[in-house]
Amino acid sequence: MNLSELLREHKYKEIWKQYCGFLDLTMEEYMNIQNRLMEEQMKLWTNSMLGQKILKGRHPQTIDEFRKMVPLTDYEDYADVLLKKQTDMLPGNPIIWIQTTWEGGQHPIKLAPYTRSMLDTYRNNVTACLILSTSSKKGSFDVEATDKILYGLAPLPFATGLFPLALNEEIDIGFLPPVKDAVQMSFSQRNKEGFKMAMKKDLEFFFGLGSVAYAVSLSLASMSGSGQKMNLSSLVKCKPHMLLRMLKAKRNCKQEGRALKPKDLFHLKGFMVAGTDNNCYKDDLEELWGIRPMELFAGTEPSIIGTETWTRNGMYFFPDTCFYEFIREDDMMHNYEDPTFQPKTYLMDEVVPGEKYELVLSVLKGGAFARYRVGDMYQCVGCKNKEEQTLIPRFEYVDRVPWIIDIAGFTRISENGIKQVITLSNQPVRAWTALKEFNEQGRPYLHLYAEMEKESYLNSAVNANVLAEMLTTYFKYIDQDYRDLKKILGMDPLVVTILRCGTFHLYESRKGRKPRHMSTPYYEVAELLRLQDEIGFGNMRK
Repeated sequence: MNLSELLREHKYKEIWKQYCGFLDLTMEEYMNIQNRLMEEQMKLWTNSMLGQKILKGRHPQTIDEFRKMVPLTDYEDYADVLLKKQTDMLPGNPIIWIQTTWEGGQHPIKLAPYTRSMLDTYRNNVTACLILSTSSKKGSFDVEATDKILYGLAPLPFATGLFPLALNEEIDIGFLPPVKDAVQMSFSQRNKEGFKMAMKKDLEFFFGLGSVAYAVSLSLASMSGSGQKMNLSSLVKCKPHMLLRMLKAKRNCKQEGRALKPKDLFHLKGFMVAGTDNNCYKDDLEELWGIRPMELFAGTEPSIIGTETWTRNGMYFFPDTCFYEFIREDDMMHNYEDPTFQPKTYLMDEVVPGEKYELVLSVLKGGAFARYRVGDMYQCVGCKNKEEQTLIPRFEYVDRVPWIIDIAGFTRISENGIKQVITLSNQPVRAWTALKEFNEQGRPYLHLYAEMEKESYLNSAVNANVLAEMLTTYFKYIDQDYRDLKKILGMDPLVVTILRCGTFHLYESRKGRKPRHMSTPYYEVAELLRLQDEIGFGNMRK
């Protein structure tokens, strides 16, 4: 029975057990599921030509042997097979291919195959997220087949396009605008049409990237502002309770002397956000909608892997999506600085509260990826929770791994990407370091600290403003996602600080090493700024 059928028969306990029962697992039960499914996947993967390509003829018989024999992998290990869609080499038969950009546009797209079993698992877990987004305590939820959800997602072939397709197999929930229409519209058109439909029919759910949800929310607020008037024909099409709500909201906002907010018009049951940098937007989104967003995490390669619950205090990983391994932060950095170092991985029942980890995934149910470094970091925030009555670890998303800078869940900027942009721009950058910082509003941006060739300091035309504009042009040229930051979110995420000539050389002479290019610790940036002051005033910033 799917969710609609269970709701029709008022089988609420069965619904909770079927979709959210993983929250009741003991640690032993959780690991039993992990091990059983991994043993099944190990046989499929090992016996595939893709698996043998990586294993080089070896055949592990146990999970421990698998972890010893299969090296940690990244997309390069799969690219030649997956980009050509060589299905005969895969451990499972894909029925759909999902894509995303690879390294900020410098390489071809990434393609990830999904089997029927993977999609079934995805459907079940997405439904769990929908249920949990409305929950106030264990066992309670508020979902109806007549509910409607604002379409704030990228369509297929991107991973978020799976959400409406999978969900509609469980419940005939209405998307605003309907998916078949939405996929033909631009981002702006979807927002406007979705809002118009919501004003007439009401709205119960909202799901999108945190940054996109914020942009949409501001757009809705402006479209429904006090200066906006709806014509008579539009008003006639509104349901009576929406018309009354609209009139009351306008009156209250006028009396209070404030702009209208989405919460004045809509009373959401559930609000879900995905992607990175969600913590930057959660407080503002809660203020705009009157409900705190529930964070979930999904990716192109693994599909949906985890979700928060009613406490909004850490994500739980679904036990049937992937087999999880974790690399401690110190070992991750050791491996980054010395690629010959092989970091140890830990399993779900070995994580320690307070520790930060790089996530390593083996996709179950016929997935292509084994011991895959997905490029995300999580901190374990606890292994038990009295309030939620859980006995399994929960995690907080930290950020991308240090060698990738992700801005607002849109663009993934790599060291190679920055080098390419500098080369293409033909700017005389001698040395640089880049990191993600946050402005006064808590919004993320890419901060590039650069030192120029000595001769360029004599040219007054070469300053932080010019350099930022030039580099931005080439970031947009090589990276569609970077362009979308400006187009969709209205963000120009690049800030440039030009350091005094000789700053990097002085740092190296004092420390015995160069600062790393990506995600330099803040104390090292502070040291660069201090050393520049030793040399003399020369800090210019955009």
